[in-house]
Amino acid sequence: MEEVLSQRRSIRSYTKEPLTLGELAQLLWAAQGSTGPRGLRTAPSAGATYPLETYAVVGEVEGLEPGLYHYEPERHSLSLVKHGDIRAELSEAALKQPQVADAAASLLLSAVYDRTTGSYGDRGQMYVHMDVGHAAQNVLLQATALGLGSVPVGAFRTRTVAALLGLTEGELPLYILPVGRPG
Repeated sequence: MEEVLSQRRSIRSYTKEPLTLGELAQLLWAAQGSTGPRGLRTAPSAGATYPLETYAVVGEVEGLEPGLYHYEPERHSLSLVKHGDIRAELSEAALKQPQVADAAASLLLSAVYDRTTGSYGDRGQMYVHMDVGHAAQNVLLQATALGLGSVPVGAFRTRTVAALLGLTEGELPLYILPVGRPG
C-alpha cells in the first residue's frame, strides 16, 4: 500500500494501447464493488446509503465494444447504455481536456443525492462528496497498482455530461476518471 501511495500521480498522457477487460473490471470493482453478501462496497458510504453510480465510457478495451456502460456492483457486471465511442463528446463537455478524449476508457462517478439526504438531511450533501472522494481515490490507487495512468477531472459542464450519459433527474455527474497506459 505504501508503494502504491508513493507512486500515485496524475497522469494525463496515454498511449493508444487498449486496456484489458480484466483491468477495467478491477477499476470498476475498486470504485464501488461489492465486498460481501451484506452488500457493503469497497468505498465507505455514510450509513451505507451508496448514493454513487458508476459508468464506463469505453473506447479501447479488449473484448468490449466502444460505448457507454453502467456498472452494477451487486453482480459485478456492465450493462450497455449507449453504443459507440463518445470519448470526443465527453472531452468536449470536459472543456476539451485531451486526456478525456485520449484515454482508453473513463470512469464516471455520479450521485443520487436523495439516497443520502433522505437519511441525513442537508448534511447528506457533504457525505455524498466524501463518498465520491473515497471512490475516486480507490480508482486512482488501483490504476497505479495496475501500472495504468489516471487523473481526476472535475472541470466539466454538468448538464452536458448528464445529458450525454442520459442521467435521470436527481442524478448528477461528479467526477470523470480517464484511464490509460501512461504515454
